[in-house]
Amino acid sequence: MFMGTYYNSIDAKNRMIVPSKHRDQLGGRCVLTKGLDQCLYIYTMAEWERQMDKIAELPESDPEIRAFIRHFCSNATDLEFDKQGRIVIPTELKEYAGIDKDLVTMGAMKKIEVWSRETWEAPDNESKMDAKDFAAALRKYNF
Repeated sequence: MFMGTYYNSIDAKNRMIVPSKHRDQLGGRCVLTKGLDQCLYIYTMAEWERQMDKIAELPESDPEIRAFIRHFCSNATDLEFDKQGRIVIPTELKEYAGIDKDLVTMGAMKKIEVWSRETWEAPDNESKMDAKDFAAALRKYNF
């Protein structure tokens, strides 16, 4: 289970250090892909396989399913950590997430989300909740 928020950055070669707490859970390899809300997702290899098994059950005769598969899989890349615990963010994924330098890396249960710090901290970022919205969500889902 991934949790916590870390502030980090990428270097000139598009390498980011994955926080050591997360790196330990990833086991030296991971899958990086486009996420929702203009962020990137990092999955363990086992969780990626579980996601692929779920997707394999969907009816490919549905055009929305085919588009979803293309979005999710065509942008995925299998990565290994270097000796410093870094992974390289491919240019296409870096551009999708609007990443220039500063990152916010956060645990999100079964995956890690990587955000451009600028995007995450933007006042119009609908992915963040204030205390009032958080309380309303808790009530809505019976927590």
